[in-house]
Amino acid sequence: MTKQHFKHIKGILKRFYIQAIGKYIKGNKQHGGKLWEKKDLIDKAIEEAIDQVIYLYTLKDQINNKTLYSVKEEDID
Repeated sequence: MTKQHFKHIKGILKRFYIQAIGKYIKGNKQHGGKLWEKKDLIDKAIEEAIDQVIYLYTLKDQINNKTLYSVKEEDID
């Protein structure tokens, strides 16, 4: 792997780390904490997966239809 590869993954991991901690804290407050003791995690995970697919298809449509996002040549690396 090149330095560019490591820079790319480090940037992703940094953003993930920051967002994951924030989401965990928010979820802890909303749902009472102790995630490891929750009984319905698989159902919640399935709901989240369904939401993610819906968001991704919607985002793809927005990009393809150029309704909200546009990609400029300089944005592609």
